[in-house]
Amino acid sequence: MTTPNGLDHITPLFRRILVQGALLAGALAVVGGLVGFLLAGGPGLAGGLIGAVMSVVFCGLTAVSVLLAIRFSGGQMISGAFFGTIMGMFLVKFVLFIVVLVLLKDRDWVDTPVLAVAIIVGVIGSLVIDVTVIAKGRVPIDVPLPGDGSSSFASAEPGSAEPRA
Repeated sequence: MTTPNGLDHITPLFRRILVQGALLAGALAVVGGLVGFLLAGGPGLAGGLIGAVMSVVFCGLTAVSVLLAIRFSGGQMISGAFFGTIMGMFLVKFVLFIVVLVLLKDRDWVDTPVLAVAIIVGVIGSLVIDVTVIAKGRVPIDVPLPGDGSSSFASAEPGSAEPRA
Protein backbone atom coordinates (compact mmCIF):
# COMPACT_ATOMS: atom_id res chain seq x y z
CA MET A 1 0.00 0.00 0.00
CA THR A 2 1.39 3.39 -0.94
CA THR A 3 1.39 6.26 1.49
CA PRO A 4 -0.77 9.15 0.32
CA ASN A 5 0.90 12.51 -0.03
CA GLY A 6 -0.42 16.03 0.24
CA LEU A 7 -0.71 16.46 -3.52
CA ASP A 8 -3.04 13.51 -4.17
CA HIS A 9 -6.02 15.85 -3.89
CA ILE A 10 -4.67 18.19 -6.58
CA THR A 11 -4.77 15.63 -9.41
CA PRO A 12 -8.59 15.74 -9.82
CA LEU A 13 -8.46 19.53 -9.99
CA PHE A 14 -6.04 19.51 -12.90
CA ARG A 15 -8.02 16.78 -14.64
CA ARG A 16 -11.06 19.06 -14.33
CA ILE A 17 -8.99 21.89 -15.82
CA LEU A 18 -8.12 19.66 -18.78
CA VAL A 19 -11.78 18.77 -19.41
CA GLN A 20 -12.98 22.36 -19.12
CA GLY A 21 -10.09 23.52 -21.33
CA ALA A 22 -11.18 21.06 -24.01
CA LEU A 23 -14.74 22.39 -23.77
CA LEU A 24 -13.41 25.94 -24.08
CA ALA A 25 -11.43 25.00 -27.17
CA GLY A 26 -14.47 23.39 -28.76
CA ALA A 27 -16.60 26.47 -28.12
CA LEU A 28 -13.80 28.73 -29.31
CA ALA A 29 -13.38 26.68 -32.49
CA VAL A 30 -17.09 26.96 -33.30
CA VAL A 31 -17.52 30.63 -32.40
CA GLY A 32 -14.06 31.79 -33.54
CA GLY A 33 -14.27 29.84 -36.77
CA LEU A 34 -17.75 31.13 -37.54
CA VAL A 35 -16.95 34.77 -36.70
CA GLY A 36 -13.65 34.52 -38.55
CA PHE A 37 -15.38 33.09 -41.60
CA LEU A 38 -18.00 35.84 -41.55
CA LEU A 39 -15.34 38.56 -41.21
CA ALA A 40 -12.55 37.29 -43.45
CA GLY A 41 -13.76 34.21 -45.30
CA GLY A 42 -11.53 31.14 -45.46
CA PRO A 43 -8.45 32.79 -43.89
CA GLY A 44 -10.60 33.97 -40.97
CA LEU A 45 -11.91 30.44 -40.46
CA ALA A 46 -8.35 29.11 -40.47
CA GLY A 47 -7.23 31.78 -38.00
CA GLY A 48 -10.10 31.01 -35.62
CA LEU A 49 -9.50 27.28 -35.75
CA ILE A 50 -5.73 27.56 -35.32
CA GLY A 51 -6.24 29.93 -32.38
CA ALA A 52 -8.62 27.42 -30.76
CA VAL A 53 -6.14 24.58 -31.23
CA MET A 54 -3.32 26.66 -29.78
CA SER A 55 -5.40 27.58 -26.74
CA VAL A 56 -6.27 23.97 -25.94
CA VAL A 57 -2.67 22.87 -26.46
CA PHE A 58 -1.24 25.53 -24.17
CA CYS A 59 -3.94 25.12 -21.51
CA GLY A 60 -3.48 21.37 -21.67
CA LEU A 61 0.30 21.56 -21.45
CA THR A 62 0.04 23.60 -18.26
CA ALA A 63 -2.21 21.07 -16.54
CA VAL A 64 -0.25 18.10 -17.87
CA SER A 65 3.03 19.64 -16.67
CA VAL A 66 1.66 19.91 -13.11
CA LEU A 67 0.36 16.34 -13.20
CA LEU A 68 3.72 15.07 -14.51
CA ALA A 69 5.62 17.17 -11.99
CA ILE A 70 3.61 15.62 -9.15
CA ARG A 71 4.43 12.15 -10.45
CA PHE A 72 8.14 12.84 -11.11
CA SER A 73 8.71 14.52 -7.76
CA GLY A 74 6.95 11.83 -5.75
CA GLY A 75 4.43 14.39 -4.53
CA GLN A 76 7.04 16.75 -3.10
CA MET A 77 6.40 20.28 -4.32
CA ILE A 78 9.66 21.53 -2.85
CA SER A 79 11.92 19.51 -5.10
CA GLY A 80 14.06 20.02 -8.15
CA ALA A 81 12.03 17.49 -10.13
CA PHE A 82 8.79 19.41 -9.55
CA PHE A 83 10.20 22.83 -10.47
CA GLY A 84 12.28 21.40 -13.31
CA THR A 85 9.23 19.78 -14.90
CA ILE A 86 7.14 22.96 -14.61
CA MET A 87 9.92 25.20 -15.97
CA GLY A 88 10.79 22.73 -18.73
CA MET A 89 7.20 22.66 -19.94
CA PHE A 90 7.03 26.47 -19.74
CA LEU A 91 10.08 26.69 -22.02
CA VAL A 92 8.57 24.13 -24.41
CA LYS A 93 5.34 26.16 -24.60
CA PHE A 94 7.25 29.40 -25.14
CA VAL A 95 9.39 27.99 -27.96
CA LEU A 96 6.38 26.26 -29.53
CA PHE A 97 4.38 29.48 -29.46
CA ILE A 98 7.20 31.46 -31.13
CA VAL A 99 7.72 28.75 -33.77
CA VAL A 100 4.01 28.64 -34.64
CA LEU A 101 3.80 32.42 -34.93
CA VAL A 102 6.91 32.58 -37.13
CA LEU A 103 5.57 29.81 -39.37
CA LEU A 104 2.19 31.57 -39.72
CA LYS A 105 3.64 35.03 -40.32
CA ASP A 106 2.66 36.54 -43.66
CA ARG A 107 0.63 33.52 -44.79
CA ASP A 108 -2.26 34.36 -47.10
CA TRP A 109 -4.41 31.48 -45.86
CA VAL A 110 -4.50 32.73 -42.23
CA ASP A 111 -6.07 35.99 -41.10
CA THR A 112 -3.71 37.12 -38.33
CA PRO A 113 -6.13 39.50 -36.53
CA VAL A 114 -8.66 36.66 -36.15
CA LEU A 115 -5.85 34.35 -35.03
CA ALA A 116 -4.68 36.91 -32.46
CA VAL A 117 -8.18 37.44 -31.06
CA ALA A 118 -8.77 33.69 -30.85
CA ILE A 119 -5.48 33.20 -28.99
CA ILE A 120 -6.25 36.07 -26.60
CA VAL A 121 -9.75 34.75 -25.88
CA GLY A 122 -8.30 31.26 -25.38
CA VAL A 123 -5.63 32.50 -22.97
CA ILE A 124 -8.10 34.57 -20.94
CA GLY A 125 -10.58 31.69 -20.93
CA SER A 126 -7.97 29.20 -19.75
CA LEU A 127 -6.90 31.59 -16.99
CA VAL A 128 -10.52 31.93 -15.86
CA ILE A 129 -10.84 28.14 -15.86
CA ASP A 130 -7.63 27.74 -13.85
CA VAL A 131 -8.69 30.31 -11.26
CA THR A 132 -12.26 29.06 -10.85
CA VAL A 133 -11.33 25.38 -10.60
CA ILE A 134 -8.55 26.04 -8.09
CA ALA A 135 -10.67 28.52 -6.09
CA LYS A 136 -13.60 26.09 -5.88
CA GLY A 137 -11.40 23.07 -5.25
CA ARG A 138 -11.47 21.87 -1.69
CA VAL A 139 -7.97 20.61 -1.03
CA PRO A 140 -7.55 19.40 2.55
CA ILE A 141 -4.47 20.25 4.53
CA ASP A 142 -3.16 18.06 7.32
CA VAL A 143 -2.34 20.61 9.95
CA PRO A 144 -3.13 19.72 13.55
CA LEU A 145 -5.02 22.49 15.26
CA PRO A 146 -4.69 23.42 18.93
CA GLY A 147 -7.24 21.54 21.00
CA ASP A 148 -7.55 18.83 18.36
CA GLY A 149 -7.35 15.37 19.92
CA SER A 150 -4.90 14.13 17.29
CA SER A 151 -2.30 16.78 18.12
CA SER A 152 0.66 15.99 20.35
CA PHE A 153 0.08 19.37 21.96
CA ALA A 154 -3.40 18.36 23.15
CA SER A 155 -2.08 17.02 26.44
CA ALA A 156 0.23 19.94 27.15
CA GLU A 157 -0.13 22.17 30.20
CA PRO A 158 -1.96 25.41 29.48
CA GLY A 159 0.60 28.05 28.58
CA SER A 160 3.28 25.43 27.95
CA ALA A 161 4.82 24.91 24.52
CA GLU A 162 6.07 21.43 25.43
CA PRO A 163 3.86 18.34 25.14
CA ARG A 164 3.57 16.05 28.16
CA ALA A 165 5.32 12.70 27.98
